[in-house]
Formats: sequence, structure tokens, C-alpha cells
Amino acid sequence: MQLQSMSIKPKLIWLNVLVFSITFVVALIGVPLYAYLEGFETSTIIAAIIALCFCELSITAGYHRLWSHKAYQANIVVRFIYTIGGAFAVQNSALHWCSDHRVHHHHVDENDIDPYSAKRGFWYSHIGWMLREYQAHRYHDYKNVSDMQRDPVIMWQHKHYLTLVLLTNFGIPLLFGAITGNIIGSLLLVGFLRLVVSHHLTFCINSLAHMWGKQPYSDKNTAKDNPLVALLTFGEGYHNFHHAFQWDYRNAIKWWQFDPTKWLIKSLSLIGLAKNLKKIPEEKIARSIAAQQLNKTQGSLLKLTLPNKEEIIASVHKEYEQLLKQMSEFYQAKKDWIEITKNQLVENVEKSQLSQQYKELKKQLSEQQKSWQSLIHQYA
Repeated sequence: MQLQSMSIKPKLIWLNVLVFSITFVVALIGVPLYAYLEGFETSTIIAAIIALCFCELSITAGYHRLWSHKAYQANIVVRFIYTIGGAFAVQNSALHWCSDHRVHHHHVDENDIDPYSAKRGFWYSHIGWMLREYQAHRYHDYKNVSDMQRDPVIMWQHKHYLTLVLLTNFGIPLLFGAITGNIIGSLLLVGFLRLVVSHHLTFCINSLAHMWGKQPYSDKNTAKDNPLVALLTFGEGYHNFHHAFQWDYRNAIKWWQFDPTKWLIKSLSLIGLAKNLKKIPEEKIARSIAAQQLNKTQGSLLKLTLPNKEEIIASVHKEYEQLLKQMSEFYQAKKDWIEITKNQLVENVEKSQLSQQYKELKKQLSEQQKSWQSLIHQYA
């Protein structure tokens, strides 16, 4: 009896099944058919793209980095805009979404607790977890987002979520269609296609971002870094970094990496609409990368048949410890240099001496990093 009950699948959530199915079918059939018979105006295409970006950034910058992780603080106007965009994206209220997401981070990859554990497969983590009552006991348990319940903007959206969903998803396309004189085209493109694409781009964060890519910062869970997934998810595809340093407002830390969510948050801070942007110290990130490289190198060495394997492992550890030592000295010198340059009373001679020390330590660290890379690449 116990085995039989365990094999019974939870009840379907018919509202979700119908929403996902109907919107997908209309987008799949209606959009190309209308494009062939009537064609879409350029203005409607542009409006659909803008609406898609609005939805995605409301989720990534608002639901995710602002509220789930408190990576920065935002002005009430920005928070209000995020709640409208979140309802437009039809991904549940911010309160519910963030509650799920905090559980995910706290119990990542634990199949029975993580709401969208990637270890249960692509379909489950991408969309399947929303189609059945897998965790019905949690649907109204918001203990882990008590901080959010003190925000009147969030609670307003949570209370009026369904109304906001209907107003945005029908009201915006209908209004734009009335203005341009093409209501059907607007409903199909700004309404249905935008919603389907928005859904599945966001869902890729739960599925592809945990299955496809590299793990430069940590291998403690399935989260991966992948530039292509980042392109699809407005920067969220640098997911290994995010799970290693979830309170950082950035997911991509290199200037050339695609993270429009980070750029939006930074831009908001520059015009006074966001503040207290959190950044993980550079040294901590560098140490995490080195530790991950050490783990991978040790793993590779253990698989090799070498007569002097223990000596090689010892030399790798020695080089690693030397690298950490150089890092500590360099980042302390960098910190001292930044502090002393702020102090206008410090003599130029002292500044010059510290600058010379900083440059020398930077050079030594660079040489040590080259030596480390040369060593570990022998056994990659």
C-alpha cells in the first residue's frame, strides 16, 4: 500500500495547465498564421519586445535580486513598477515567487524540498513543478518572507494579483491595439507570444542554468555558468556565480559579460532610485575560483596512474597556499592604497611608497597566478 501511494502523482493544478496550454497553442498557431495572412506592423513587434523586456527585468531585477536576495534597495516607484511587470509576466505574486525561491536556495537540489530541483529532470524543473500540487502544504506558508510582508507595495500586489494580471495581460495589448488600429495583432504578439516567451525564458533559469555550463566558483550544487543561457535570461545564466554569492547584485562580474539586469540596477543607483548595492569582495571571489581549481585538479590527479602522485598533489597544495598568501598580501595592499588616497593629509612620499608596494605585489600575484595556471593545466 505504501509503495502504491508513493507512485500516485499529485493532483493537477488545472488553472496552470490551462494557462500554459492555451497561451502556448495560440502563440504557436495563431501568431504564424496571422503573420502569413495579415502580417505584423513594425510598431507591434517593437511593442512586444519592449513588453517582454519589461516582464523579464521585473522578474530578474525585482522579484529575484531585489526581493528574494535583498541585493540592493529600490525606491518605492521602482518597486511599484516591478510589481506591475511581475503581474504582467504572470509568475505569481512577488511574495509567493520569492518564498519559493528562498526555499530553492536553502535546499537547492534536495528533491523533496527544492520546489524546482534540477535533479528531478529538465521537464520538472522547467515547468512540471507548476503543473501538479507537489508542495501544496507550502502554498500559503510565507514565514520565510516575513521581511517582504512589511512592504506595503508587495502586499498590495499580493492582494490584487489576479486583477493586475487581467488588467495588464488584456489591458495593455488591447490599449496598444486600439491606438494602432490592430487589436488582434496586438493581442497575439504583445499578449500571447510575449507571455509564452517570457515564461520559458524565465523557466530556463530553473532548468538549463542548472544543467548546462561550467562551475568556476563552486561545485556544491548543480548551478552552472553559461553565456548563452545568460543571453536568454537577461544575465541570470551566470548561475554558478549567483549560487556561490547570492547576495551580490551582479550575476556577471566581467564588463564584457551579458547582464542587463546588473546594468539596470547600476543605472537606477546612478540616478538615485536604488542604493546599497551589495558586492562580494574581490578577494573572496578570487579565493573561490582558486579553491574550485584546486578541487578539480585533485579530482583529475586521483584518476591518473602516476608513480609520484602523492608528491605532485603535495606540490599542487604548496603552490595553492603560496597563491593564497600572495592574494592576501595584494588585497590588503589594495585596501590600504584605496584608504590612503582618500586621506588628503597623507604626505605624497607615503603615498608614493604605498603605491610602489601595491604595484609590486600586483606584479607578484600576477606571476604567482601564471605559475598556478601552468601547474594545474598539466593535469586538467
